[in-house]
Amino acid sequence: MIRNATSHDFPAVLALWGEARSGHAETEDTLEAIERLDDGALLVYESDQEIVGALIAAFDGWRGNMYRLAVTPGHRRAGIARRLVEAGETRLKAQGAPKVTALVGRGDTQAEGLWRAAGYKDDVEIGRWVRALG
Repeated sequence: MIRNATSHDFPAVLALWGEARSGHAETEDTLEAIERLDDGALLVYESDQEIVGALIAAFDGWRGNMYRLAVTPGHRRAGIARRLVEAGETRLKAQGAPKVTALVGRGDTQAEGLWRAAGYKDDVEIGRWVRALG
């Protein structure tokens, strides 16, 4: 079952990300960061009363952004990530997002395969430039 996360889910989501997050992720996952998300931006997939998948689907007014997609290793290859992506798209479309960007680590073949299968393409024309502010 996919639903919006509540504050009661935050510790389980942090544990999930600790177990299943991409090796490319650099920004620390913290309770404070989750608490700053807009209501409904954090989606979770629950199976047998356990959170086994999560995705952030946020809209900044120009485009939708999806990131921090993770599924516990024991529940992968069961369509959970794909269903989370579809739920994220539904949420973002309802908010008026005309386009969605997914943050995917270069060389993460599993993640790249999932996003490609979901209909996304690698935008080689626009690079992402980053700078840490901390």
